[in-house]
Amino acid sequence: MSSAPLLQSAPGKRISLPTRVEPKVFFANERTFLSWLNFTVILGSLGVGLLNFGDKVGRISAGFFTLVAMMTMVYALVTYHWRANAIRKRGSGPYDDRFGPTMLCLFMLAAIIINFVLRISS
Repeated sequence: MSSAPLLQSAPGKRISLPTRVEPKVFFANERTFLSWLNFTVILGSLGVGLLNFGDKVGRISAGFFTLVAMMTMVYALVTYHWRANAIRKRGSGPYDDRFGPTMLCLFMLAAIIINFVLRISS
């Protein structure tokens, strides 16, 4: 038996091996997308509730909450398609999302602060 390694390459040259993507990765991407959409439906219903049963300040706040919900829907859709494309092409990049939840929290905080400021000032 030979003591040489099975895969040999020239020094400085990388060996390309196929990566296997498990089926649960596809379903995890879909679950994450549906979770984001569930949250946007809750935000949208909060905005519609403020719009229907609120006064002038409630209507302004409803606009901000609805805007945040729509931006979150678009972001979730773009992220879902980016991940699905990367999974389909068997990309080795990280699929975690560090930008989205942080920005969503900041936008929600801004919408709530605007609501409080408008409520106190009127």
